Amino acid sequence: MKKEYLLGFDVGSSSVKASLVDSVSGKCVATAFYPEHEAPIIAYKLGWAEQDPQMWWENAKLSLKKIMADSGVTGEEIVAIGISYQMHGLVCVDKELNVLRPSIIWCDSRAVPYGEKAFADLGQDKCLSHLLNSPGNFTAAKLAWVKDCEPELYDKIFKVMLPGDYLAMRLSGTVNTTVSGLSEGMFWDFKNNKVADFLMDYYGFDSSLIPDVVPTFSVQSVVSEEAANELGLKPGTPISYRAGDQPNNALSLNVFNPGEIASTAGTSGVVYGVLGDVNYDNKSRVNTFAHVNHTAEQARLGVLLCINGTGILNAWIRRNVAPEGIGYAEMNDLAADIPIGSDGVCVIPFGNGAERVLENKEMGCSISGINFNKHGKAHIVRAAQEGIVFSFCYGMEIMQQMGMNINKIHAGKANMFLSPLFRDTLAGVSGATIELYDTDGSVGAAKGAGIYNDNNEAFATLEKLQVIEPDVKRAEEYRSAYMHWKELLNKNL
Repeated sequence: MKKEYLLGFDVGSSSVKASLVDSVSGKCVATAFYPEHEAPIIAYKLGWAEQDPQMWWENAKLSLKKIMADSGVTGEEIVAIGISYQMHGLVCVDKELNVLRPSIIWCDSRAVPYGEKAFADLGQDKCLSHLLNSPGNFTAAKLAWVKDCEPELYDKIFKVMLPGDYLAMRLSGTVNTTVSGLSEGMFWDFKNNKVADFLMDYYGFDSSLIPDVVPTFSVQSVVSEEAANELGLKPGTPISYRAGDQPNNALSLNVFNPGEIASTAGTSGVVYGVLGDVNYDNKSRVNTFAHVNHTAEQARLGVLLCINGTGILNAWIRRNVAPEGIGYAEMNDLAADIPIGSDGVCVIPFGNGAERVLENKEMGCSISGINFNKHGKAHIVRAAQEGIVFSFCYGMEIMQQMGMNINKIHAGKANMFLSPLFRDTLAGVSGATIELYDTDGSVGAAKGAGIYNDNNEAFATLEKLQVIEPDVKRAEEYRSAYMHWKELLNKNL
């Protein structure tokens, strides 16, 4: 029997990952990512963050070449392609489909004033009832910045895309997008189930800038002859799934239905829960988007809590604070010797751009409570991880106010969830059980592209690796440390 494989790409801000999944067993047979160290982010000014889309393409090619070599799988055996990508980025191309400028990526905060002005001018009720969010710092506001600050370049734009749309375009030569993608960019009107004309008109955007809309699960396009020759794939291979990294992470953890929760803690940290009814936070501190299985007939909305300064803070601590040469596992061991609450040392972890959960304030990262006579590096290492967890819990309280019940958190065993300290603190403060699974974004994207009857069939082989229960005996210690951190945060807001 001929083997058939599913290919998944995950375009992150740190790297591009590719995975091959056996379509019958559901098992990942090969995975690779490039670059091996974090990809560069261009920051010409404070609060800016850009990446060259060509870099994503080159890293996608390198990752694919590696997994095909490692597995021995040929292009003829790959039957479908799925794509996951970093959300909210802006890619602009001209009529020849050439990129006009580096992508303004998710953590870039230059567009905040454009989103805030639209929110004020159009009105809170109008924006929230139609977009389910403030225009904030999302893709539409980023495009407004380009229109205002780079008018000659703006005039050359043929289409605007999200990072996943760009990769699909390079694979196929076809430009299109999804409702889920448009909703994350603030281009989708949920009340009227169409492109948000009122926001397009407000910013002065021509409707032709929006690509054709295709279903999330569908043959969206096929691999072109040119791309097939460049990548060793079969011409005509369908690209049949695409989603932002957080909806896709939820998919990879088989989170499809109301009340189900997924979390990640990579460069940024996310808690993502599914709602079955249209809802939003009145202050737009958490965001509501179309989930991968959302339709006009059956609402499936993803409530997204995002903390920008998560893994990137832990990486900064390793480079600049921890003893030279140690890895993350050794950092965890170092921090484990420090008591809950880090003996009063607190880290406010918001040093990676404006934070939505803080109503788009850019307050930076701060370390407080240090006593020169008793505190050392280990206290700061622990306080950093606790600060990340506490920021999660701060946002989760907002989600609970919206009616979301958070008793169980699904996550991949990766990034910060590899840290026992991080996991135990999150379970201890939130009171939620954490279940860790063997999956990642590129594997989820591959399965999303697959030829399955439903999500239960696609994720029947999903392997649960570990369960972390809250430590009831130490709940008061965790809660006390969190309340101390929260008091400090509120003083600084």
